[in-house]
Amino acid sequence: MKFAVFYEIPVAQPWGPDSEYDAYQNTIEQAVYADEMGFHAFWSVEHHFLEEYSHCSNPEILYGAIAAKTKNIRIGYGVRLMPEGYRHPVRTAESVATLDLISGGRVDLGTGRSSSRTEMEAFGVDPYRSRDSWREAIEHVVGCWTNDTYGFEGEHFSMPERRVIPKPRQDPHPPIWGATGDPKNHRTVGELGLGLCSFAVATDTDAVAERINIYREGIAACTDPIGKFVNDQAATFTMVNVAPTAQEARDVAEESFMWYPRKAVEIVASVPAWIAEMEDDRGLDTFEYLEGAKAAVDQGLLEMLSMDYLIDVNACVCGDPDDAVRMAKKYEEAGVDLLLCLINPYNISHDKAMQTIELMGKHVIPEFG
Repeated sequence: MKFAVFYEIPVAQPWGPDSEYDAYQNTIEQAVYADEMGFHAFWSVEHHFLEEYSHCSNPEILYGAIAAKTKNIRIGYGVRLMPEGYRHPVRTAESVATLDLISGGRVDLGTGRSSSRTEMEAFGVDPYRSRDSWREAIEHVVGCWTNDTYGFEGEHFSMPERRVIPKPRQDPHPPIWGATGDPKNHRTVGELGLGLCSFAVATDTDAVAERINIYREGIAACTDPIGKFVNDQAATFTMVNVAPTAQEARDVAEESFMWYPRKAVEIVASVPAWIAEMEDDRGLDTFEYLEGAKAAVDQGLLEMLSMDYLIDVNACVCGDPDDAVRMAKKYEEAGVDLLLCLINPYNISHDKAMQTIELMGKHVIPEFG
């Protein structure tokens, strides 16, 4: 199993004049240190308007800065929002190819459709069209990368014949991943031959294993990958804090490890509430899996979440280096190929984030060689 640092870039209130500046400078410094400490990759989200939770709305500029300051670490879009309304797929093809050239071929393209009302509604994204639009956009990105000239007339996007430049450095193209929080959609991601980004915060490793098994069934059934090759890697993300002692790790982590999953569930629960307002006879359709999130918010179940629970069910990595190895091994046993380590879910200081990176690099990553 490989390890990546993973970022939302939260900016906790109260905000000062340098709050966002500090958040970005700290993220870059942590990425550079992660490269030095042997992490395989740096990934970040793309989110819009989600104040405090994520101020990472234009990540490709951040990726360029990190590419210029690092040598080995891969850079992952975690994820690029693909449906119509967010952007035309040609812009994704151009952005990723440019970064791949700058970085010397170190890019992974994670793709997704979004699952928040705040973002989809603002950009005019139709939730009922978002999954098909996501899939079509990937097809066109691959077409732009792997054809000298390319034109298309699809259900969601179109373009007359053009030479899309530049082309990526990786041949035939960067690895492509599909993000999902829907257990059933894990099979679809596999059937498309995409790498899996299984995104479900505070999910125990038994559930992670079940979802990866569904993905593996899809991979086994893949006969016509959407890219030019099958990317059969499975990734998931988890909150991580490592300190010299288990007590310090818990003390540092607790506020953020409680805040982040509660906020994440509130954000995705907004989608079923929004769709209910539409009074459409299609109901939740492909967002049916979010019914549980809405129920958790409506019933106040999020307040029952505790650090004891997260640690007991192995739904995070928190403790001293020995604890971290033991807990990370559970993710490896679940079938995870790439563990995306969310080292600052909300309000963990820069020095404590750097401590986690250092201890992971010195004591944890070497155990997974």
